[in-house]
Amino acid sequence: MSDDILNLPAPPADKRVAYGSDPNQFLDLRLPGRKQKSSSSLVINIHGGFWRAKYDLAHAAHLCAALKGKGIATANVEYRRVGNEGGAWPGTFSDIRSAYHFLRRNARSYSVDDNLIVVMGHSAGGQLALCLAAHEASVKRVVSLAGVVDLQRAYELHLSNDAVVEFLRGKPSEVPDRYREANPMQLSITQARQLLIHGSRDDTVPPAFSRSYVSAKQKRGLQEDVHLLEIAGAGHFDLIDPRSAAWKQVEHTVLQLAA
Repeated sequence: MSDDILNLPAPPADKRVAYGSDPNQFLDLRLPGRKQKSSSSLVINIHGGFWRAKYDLAHAAHLCAALKGKGIATANVEYRRVGNEGGAWPGTFSDIRSAYHFLRRNARSYSVDDNLIVVMGHSAGGQLALCLAAHEASVKRVVSLAGVVDLQRAYELHLSNDAVVEFLRGKPSEVPDRYREANPMQLSITQARQLLIHGSRDDTVPPAFSRSYVSAKQKRGLQEDVHLLEIAGAGHFDLIDPRSAAWKQVEHTVLQLAA
């Protein structure tokens, strides 16, 4: 599959809800509408786009709709990005935390079990998802899809024309505290089960990012529950495209984690 998922018309959400006062502080809910009394699991999805305003949540609607079809509630989160007023670090991450707290507070009103929440992010969203797990002890399940999980390495490779420098508003030598606070590779996540999924043919975020992350975390002996699923032949956008062969493995993994 190609990156044409970015241009497909987005399937409609069931409900758009604001979690803040800024025009970019909203989320799209898709709820399975179960007839039984039991509450649903919830996947909180954080879209990618190298933290830039050029990319919004629309392309992630497809995977959210696919998960809804399997009986999982989804919340597709929009947030302030580089180019938006208040975007970049720390505003972008502040939005993610605010959306998360909003969903936990309102879980019952959406027939969601707040003990069965999975936080998932693609590409730059993978960094935000893991960062959330590092800073919020209540996050118990987190999935990174082709995540930019090492910001120091992203800087060294100049990924997407130094996107991380724009996001953190400086180089590591200039804003070292931000690289420590925001970099999942440097953060401890001991309370959450972490699943990193990456395609072996990803030419946007090299699969070595996820490989090195899992290897480093396992070697540190900090008792982090971290696992890698590398999907042979899959590219960067295959992981979020329900039409792709890779999606079957992604969906199966997420459904197991949400059970």
